[in-house]
Amino acid sequence: MAKLSSIIFFCGSFFTILASLLIPLLCDASSDNVEHMKTYIVYMGSLPEELSYSPTSHHLSMLQQVTNETEEASSLLIRSYKRSFNGFAAKLTKEQRDKIAEMEEVVSVFPSTTLHTHTTRSWDFMGLVQSTKRNVSGESDVIIGFLDTGIWPESESFTDKGFGPPPKKWKGTCAGGKNFTCNNKIIGAQFYEEDSARDGAGHGSHTASTAAGNNVNGVSFYGIAQGTARGGVPSARISVYKVCNSQGFCNTAAILAAFDDAIADGVDILSLSLGLLFPSEHLYDDEATTIGSFHAMAKGILTVQSAGNEGPTSGSVASNAPWILSVAASTTDRKIIDKLVLGNGTTLVGDSVNAFDHPKGKKSPLVNCVNRSYSDDDEDDKVCGCSKNDIQGKIVLCGTLIDLEAHEDGAIGAIFNNRLESPPDVSIFPYLSLSPKDYTVVESYSKSSENSEAEIMKSESILDKTAPIIAEFSSRGPSKAVPQILKPDITAPGVNIFAAYSPLASPSGDDSDPRRVKYNIISGTSMSCPHVSGIAAYVKSFHPDWSPAAIKSAIMTTAKPVNGRKDHFAYGSGHLNPLQAIDPGLVYDLSKQDYIEILCNLGYNTSIIKKISGDRNITCPKSPARSLIRNTNVPSILVEVQSTKPFNVEIKRTVTNVGFVSSKYKVTVQSTPGVNIAVEPKVMSFKSLGEKQSYVVRIVGGKLAARTVLSSSLVWSDGTHNVRIPIVVNVLK
Repeated sequence: MAKLSSIIFFCGSFFTILASLLIPLLCDASSDNVEHMKTYIVYMGSLPEELSYSPTSHHLSMLQQVTNETEEASSLLIRSYKRSFNGFAAKLTKEQRDKIAEMEEVVSVFPSTTLHTHTTRSWDFMGLVQSTKRNVSGESDVIIGFLDTGIWPESESFTDKGFGPPPKKWKGTCAGGKNFTCNNKIIGAQFYEEDSARDGAGHGSHTASTAAGNNVNGVSFYGIAQGTARGGVPSARISVYKVCNSQGFCNTAAILAAFDDAIADGVDILSLSLGLLFPSEHLYDDEATTIGSFHAMAKGILTVQSAGNEGPTSGSVASNAPWILSVAASTTDRKIIDKLVLGNGTTLVGDSVNAFDHPKGKKSPLVNCVNRSYSDDDEDDKVCGCSKNDIQGKIVLCGTLIDLEAHEDGAIGAIFNNRLESPPDVSIFPYLSLSPKDYTVVESYSKSSENSEAEIMKSESILDKTAPIIAEFSSRGPSKAVPQILKPDITAPGVNIFAAYSPLASPSGDDSDPRRVKYNIISGTSMSCPHVSGIAAYVKSFHPDWSPAAIKSAIMTTAKPVNGRKDHFAYGSGHLNPLQAIDPGLVYDLSKQDYIEILCNLGYNTSIIKKISGDRNITCPKSPARSLIRNTNVPSILVEVQSTKPFNVEIKRTVTNVGFVSSKYKVTVQSTPGVNIAVEPKVMSFKSLGEKQSYVVRIVGGKLAARTVLSSSLVWSDGTHNVRIPIVVNVLK
């Protein structure tokens, strides 16, 4: 869904949303002598262990030092982060911000900016059918926290029939605000935007129901995608943290507050279908999700995040922290298509979710607006290159999806030339996107006949045997912040996903659309993210003591290959494979200390890392080496080499036995022209659960062409478990 695609706009060294940037810029231009205040987040790392420490008092004291007035300091403080990590949000001038940034206890200071939110045939497609083996009691103890636009609590997907009271570990609250009531399914709700946790956008209800919605039979979107709507873990509990408003804008100060609360509340999994548009080149400067998810990981909570919708651009992946499970988007075998029938009998197939019935056999005039010429005087009256009078009652042939004003000016349909460039939307009036080849067919027909006409049919579902294929819009790696670790981590269904929705929002996301629905079809990495959040909860229900890294490893090493070209920068380890994830055989585990070593090797100084981690005994090496990051025990291998030099690289990995008590694993390596990959030892024998063993991978190659990416994989197998990780060689300039 393009209107709710997960983005942050980037300006200079800080993240900001374009809409909220324009007004301050205009103010600065017109009143240079006025010192403007804005909201900054002051991040101070982990909370001190001293029982006498009062975060709010400390925060006020810091503000007082830059204002010298107690009353003013109190009025500047907006929010203290004091439950799970340390910091605060405050209204500051740039001069005050600079003074606070110099204080010893401060890790970083950055402006509170605005994010924008990045959707059930999919579960059947992945093999997680309704009869799948489940640990129902364990599943009902799992709590998923959603940082999103809220939730519609009255939806059938969130009724609590058959649910017992919340798990005893739950420490949260239902503070959903105006007209909001929790139940034993939605056990927690808090809002940081507007006056209620109620969902006015539809996005939050959609993501929550995709991951953990109840089974709801006999639903559809105007007859399209008819069947059962259900989540991956229908017995799991939901806690809602509304950090985004009804327009889908999400404030970073609110996101950090939600992390602070969710960690203290006792959630098990955090699901974030939001993120950056322009990825940062620095991991830990001013990114709220990176900060919050680190403290979640330290408390045993896995954060799952959408990768972004800026594909297929290289390096566009927006979720870069190594401790986050970053999710790309791919297709399922249910494909929604829209047919275009031309007056000459030609039928073409395009992309759209068009719920409008067209009278069978009744065609409408087709007008080709591309390349029409008008005088400058009537430029404002043009739509897709046509005058408004020319499009009344006609189907408009447009160049891009930007020209949807054709609907407002009387067009009854439109045809666009940008198939797959963005997530397909629910249409506000009959339109579809064609491939460039098919678009040319329509253009030729419209030019060949003075009375050209066409008919846009209602969308229909067909079986797509080529699935899964990575979505064109899904953001790609490599990570700009940590290019030594493969991102995204995995892909999951994110195209034409059917799930719950808010009746306050139109299905097309356009305010002029009068339709209201309880279930909607949406696309984007926002929709792939909750699929993985649901499976993380599914794994957690069988293995409540597993670390976030172990759960992440189980999901990644059991993933299936993706159809189409081999591109691990598009889909990470592969396509989500739920049934195997609960029994991976071996896992690649990581601790908080392992992630701290990444920060050391990225060049962050020891004092900063001590504040972040809360560990006062950390000592980083005097000469940090980014090349050592590739030895981090993640379930993938990424090697960067120079095009001008031969290479001989060793990488170490350690696996933990979680399969059979006694087992023997043999390794196989996929051959790849241009490199030689060897593994030692070739056999690993385990005699107990929890036993760890290490192996070394040697990758050798000669000079390779710049910008070449070579992909391979290795698999450890005991005959029952196949533990696969990708190997990627990225050749730099």
